[in-house]
Amino acid sequence: MLLPFYQNKLIEAGCDEAGRGCLAGPVFAAAVILPKDFKNEVLNDSKKLSRKQREELRIIIEREAIDFAVMSINNNKIDEINILNASILAMHEALSKLKRKFQFIIVDGNRFKPFKKIPHQTIVKGDGKYLSIAAASVLAKTYRDEFMEQHHHQFPIYDWLNNKGYGVVKHRKAIIEFGHTRLHRKSFVLKEMEINLFT
Repeated sequence: MLLPFYQNKLIEAGCDEAGRGCLAGPVFAAAVILPKDFKNEVLNDSKKLSRKQREELRIIIEREAIDFAVMSINNNKIDEINILNASILAMHEALSKLKRKFQFIIVDGNRFKPFKKIPHQTIVKGDGKYLSIAAASVLAKTYRDEFMEQHHHQFPIYDWLNNKGYGVVKHRKAIIEFGHTRLHRKSFVLKEMEINLFT
């Protein structure tokens, strides 16, 4: 089972994002405050879980968390400020939506910007080490998957139902053949070598 917290003196919020490496759609981020006695043997990095597990865990997290919030930054803003800044902005917005006061932030990865002078700690692969980051990972992933599945029906040729906007071959070929949609990240340009490969 993952560790319950990074430190045990301050109220801790865990943060993670989903969709950073996608060619289309928003980046989603979640912030979660879990009770000190929260336990779950299944909860882990969302990428290591099945869809069924993520959906079941989302219900548990939303029911048992002291507080949680999920926010997104759209593709136009991503193009404007770049994906790293957009990911951090999404996490900041999620943190700002928490109603419960917190005193410490733990973040998956190695990049973050200070939030309201609250101390924080970045943790590489933190979603596989700490429960609150894993919980944020599950929420961000499930909310983002829902968004892409809902918009798949407007743009079925890109197969977002299955790839969720990630740059799999079928998605990349569709971009080359049919161009971008209003949800594509224009700053995520396909390399000329890939275009030559597919044409």
